Amino acid sequence: MATNILMPALSPTMTEGNLARWLKKEGERIKAGDVIAEIETDKATMEVEAVDEGILGKILVPDGTQGVKVNDPIAVLVEEGEAVPSGAPAAAPAPAAAAPAPVAAPAPAAAAPVALNPQPLPPAGGDRVFASPLAKRMAQQAGLNLAGVKGSGPNGRIVKADIEAALSRGPAAAPTAAAAAPAPAAAPAPKPAATPFSTTAPHTAVPNSTMRKVIARRLSESKATIPHFYVTMDIEIDALLKLRADLNARSPKDGPGAYKLSVNDLVIKATAATLRRFPNCNASWTDDAIIQYHDVDISVAVSIPDGLITPIVRQADKKGLAAISNEMKDLAARAKAGKLKPEEFQGGGFSISNMGMYGVSDFSAIINPPQAGILAVSAGLQKPVVKDGALAIATVMTCTLSVDHRVIDGALAAEFIQALKRTIEDPLSLML
Repeated sequence: MATNILMPALSPTMTEGNLARWLKKEGERIKAGDVIAEIETDKATMEVEAVDEGILGKILVPDGTQGVKVNDPIAVLVEEGEAVPSGAPAAAPAPAAAAPAPVAAPAPAAAAPVALNPQPLPPAGGDRVFASPLAKRMAQQAGLNLAGVKGSGPNGRIVKADIEAALSRGPAAAPTAAAAAPAPAAAPAPKPAATPFSTTAPHTAVPNSTMRKVIARRLSESKATIPHFYVTMDIEIDALLKLRADLNARSPKDGPGAYKLSVNDLVIKATAATLRRFPNCNASWTDDAIIQYHDVDISVAVSIPDGLITPIVRQADKKGLAAISNEMKDLAARAKAGKLKPEEFQGGGFSISNMGMYGVSDFSAIINPPQAGILAVSAGLQKPVVKDGALAIATVMTCTLSVDHRVIDGALAAEFIQALKRTIEDPLSLML
């Protein structure tokens, strides 16, 4: 029975992606776990594995196609000796306009229905339904509620034959959403159309990449929906620089134990240690509750050619400086090569953005939702300071904490950055 291979959602923010290239050809046999294609997401180029087995009967979306929406069919999988259905779509069917959709005619028996349901219908009563990956895929494409299917596999597991039997019983086994849909609510007033940009000046139009579009959308939403406020403090880092030099001098020249600490590595460790003491800053806002994370996972902003990505140092408060340094170098290198796995950049409870290497003296960062805080770290610059009533010279690093006021109030933000300042100015405490 022919089934569609759908464009996968490879990250929580992904709504569309680019199909970079196919690694399998039409007519080639594939099995579950085979890498079949490379997809460019909003964050990286990732390999996609097959979840079912069969023959790659027809490729619907060719190499290099951009803007393929999640859950659109990209290929058709058939069984040995089965022909590709003549009605195989070239793209996902467009939704109807405003008029209610008529009841669909039964599909021909030669091929499975290709109607798409972006998310499976929820099982009745919220109970978990056990089904094979192929059965889930077939049910999703047919709009079939698995809660109404009785499984014949081990322990009642729903298998391919059960889906085929349910579909053969006709539309009653797969109720349409229109039958139970409530009366449509009044349509919201349309938003005013944006004024198209136009210029007569000589220019070059650089097309927006998928990543750039996602960055624009997420940062616009962050500034529009999260009540930001900022707390800034100057931190002296001479003691931290001395500790860094002393520890780097102790490192082996090469081998598995070698390391080279950066100021950013020590800032990551200091921030993680401070977040462990302030768990209400390691949090996210929801309408029902403030989520406080048990682990201290630090997202670190890394610049890549298409924009910005935030690989995560997991449980940073429990790791030594050498481990943080080596892990961060590996994450940054793979981020720039587009080789990060989704779990390596999705999540995190708090972010750090460091522009000190560019000589930036002061800046504030936009919160990375759903996190509630991000620390902007500037360059360490020699400045005059007053010590014991006399002028002196110190290396000063300006840090600005951006926080979500729904989660973190002013006094809490001030206490957090004050504690961070004490930790950085007394870096030996990081060795405890």
